Amino acid sequence: MQHYLNYVDGQWRDASRQLEVINPATDKVFATVAQASIEDADAAMAAARRCVNSGALTDVRPAKRTAWMLKAAEAIREIAEEGALILCRENGKNVDTAREEFDEAARYFEYYAGMADKVEGISVPLGKDYIDFTSYIPMGVSVQIVPWNFPVSICARSLSPALAAGNAVVIKSPEVSPLGMVLLIKAIEKAGFPQGAVNLLCGKGSEVGTHLVKHQDTNQIVFTGSVPTGQRILKDAAERATPSVMELGGKSAAIAFADVDLEQLLRSVKVGIFYNSGQVCSAMSRLLVHRSRYEEVKAAVVNLAESLTVGIGESNAELTPVVSKDQQQQILAMIDKAREEGANILTGGKAADLEGYFVLPTIIEAKDDMSIAQEEVFGPVMVIMPFDDEDQAVAIANGTDFGLVAGVFGENLNQTLRVANRLIAGQVFINEWFAGGIETPFGGVGLSGFGREKGQEAIYSYVQTRNIGIRLKHSV
Repeated sequence: MQHYLNYVDGQWRDASRQLEVINPATDKVFATVAQASIEDADAAMAAARRCVNSGALTDVRPAKRTAWMLKAAEAIREIAEEGALILCRENGKNVDTAREEFDEAARYFEYYAGMADKVEGISVPLGKDYIDFTSYIPMGVSVQIVPWNFPVSICARSLSPALAAGNAVVIKSPEVSPLGMVLLIKAIEKAGFPQGAVNLLCGKGSEVGTHLVKHQDTNQIVFTGSVPTGQRILKDAAERATPSVMELGGKSAAIAFADVDLEQLLRSVKVGIFYNSGQVCSAMSRLLVHRSRYEEVKAAVVNLAESLTVGIGESNAELTPVVSKDQQQQILAMIDKAREEGANILTGGKAADLEGYFVLPTIIEAKDDMSIAQEEVFGPVMVIMPFDDEDQAVAIANGTDFGLVAGVFGENLNQTLRVANRLIAGQVFINEWFAGGIETPFGGVGLSGFGREKGQEAIYSYVQTRNIGIRLKHSV
């Protein structure tokens, strides 16, 4: 059985304890990983601080960071096939989806490599007696807590702009799915970043994660994950007023108007709620359909769900297991609660008769005030409901505490754009769920968090603005 290590101060480091990594498709342990301790966390933070204080990332011309990042991207692409298989086995996702994670990770490093030497300040006009200008300086030590649903790509999403801006980073990987990130960091190690610039710890969030958040050397916290965990982190961060980027949960709605193109909508439904078994913070978890098309769309969506192939990731099934037994049971419990509240389970609603942690593709007809329509499920479960007019659709879509993404489907551009501007969400898709890419800013409002990842805007989450004003003395 293969054993994986943590990466601290340029060295791969074992620990006295270890965590077992379970294949969700088989319910069997297939690898172990060193369980980081508080001492490991302190060593990683000391290494990152030493790197920051030395100026190894910032005294060089920014173009040097560009070169390091491009080398990292190349190295990531070289291990994509190997990494995809490992990620598939530890996480349950299919091989294609796992491979996409490594490809996306490489693309993040390429994208932010292009920004490393373009983070420019401004000159502020104050008259002839002054020279005033701004510059962007790195935060310092960025602590990044990565979720298990897309561990490789989300790690790269935050790590790459942080490094491009000149920060040292300490990463806390998810204990249920840490191995793909080990391969990611092994690739990045080949790029030549200064010692201590990148550190990787796998440990319990309640132990190592909490310690890192509260650590005196932490200059920034980046977190992607559940609302309750994010709230706990923010309470801890408040003690030292540590700047944070928070990407939390969602209960995102798609609105389909009477003139919706059904085939186009179904393509978005398939990827919107069943990609990665619905374990996506920006999943299409609610579908609101104009009453004139409701029965037609409902039947088509149910047929789509029932047509999906269900199986293990290595066979590239369309719907694969969820990440853990706990996750499976939480999803099934929420479905049971929906039944108790009177929701109509149109299809699915139970575990698949397979080894591993499977949940069948599930479509639920529910009212907008039911728990299943208000709470994040994080599984292959979509709520469908009708609406009568535009105002009602907007009210239902905005009727949760979340505001991550939303979608509008219809052929009338005036209507779709008008509605898009009324939706409370950080990102709105029109006629294609997940329209955009790493180039488009991503983040939420409300309980979905704050700050932005992706796009050019993201790099400004990893710097502080410094203003310098100079009083000139003029000779007479």
